[in-house]
Amino acid sequence: METLEAIKKRTSLKEHLSTRDVEREKIVKILEATSLAPSAMNKQPWRFIVVQGKKNVEDVVTKAFWETNQVVKKAPVLILVFVNIKENTFPDGKTFCLTDAGLAVENLLLAATDLGLVTHPMTAVSGDELKKILSIPDEMDFVIATPLAYPAEGSYEKAAQERLSQRTRKELKEMVYMNAWGKPF
Repeated sequence: METLEAIKKRTSLKEHLSTRDVEREKIVKILEATSLAPSAMNKQPWRFIVVQGKKNVEDVVTKAFWETNQVVKKAPVLILVFVNIKENTFPDGKTFCLTDAGLAVENLLLAATDLGLVTHPMTAVSGDELKKILSIPDEMDFVIATPLAYPAEGSYEKAAQERLSQRTRKELKEMVYMNAWGKPF
C-alpha cells in the first residue's frame, strides 16, 4: 500500500475487532515503524507497552478503560503509549515529547492500516490505573492507547467501508492560510 493510500484508508474501528491473534512479526513491524518517527533532538521519548493475551487485555481494559472503551476487551493486543514529560521539557518550559509521541503513534496507525489491522486511538483511559496494573514508574505519563486486531469482517476494506463513507473533513480553506492569518491559501 502506498503512504497516501494508507492515510486515506486509516480510520478508527474499535467496534470491528476480531479475536484472532496478531502475529508477533506484524507487531514488530508496526513498532519498528514507530522508531522511525522524527523527534526533537532525536530523543525518541515514547515508550510502548504491548499487552497481549485475552486475560491480560481484559484485565487492563476492565480496570483502566472508561465505559465507552470497554468494547476493546476482545482485542488480542493493546498498545499503550507513555512519555516522561518532565524529562523531556526544555529549560524554557516548552514540552516536545507529546508531539514526538503523536508522530510515533501516527506511524503506528499507518503501519497497522498498511498491514490490514484495525486500530482506534483512545485517551479515555486512567493512566494511574495503568501504572498500578502494569508496574509503570510514577514519572511516566500516559499518552494514548489503541487496540490492535484483525478486522472482524475479514478485510480492512470491508470493516472500514461504512465509516469511511461517512467521514467528513474540513476543507483546506477552513484550515490553511497563505502568508498571514485569515488570508486564503
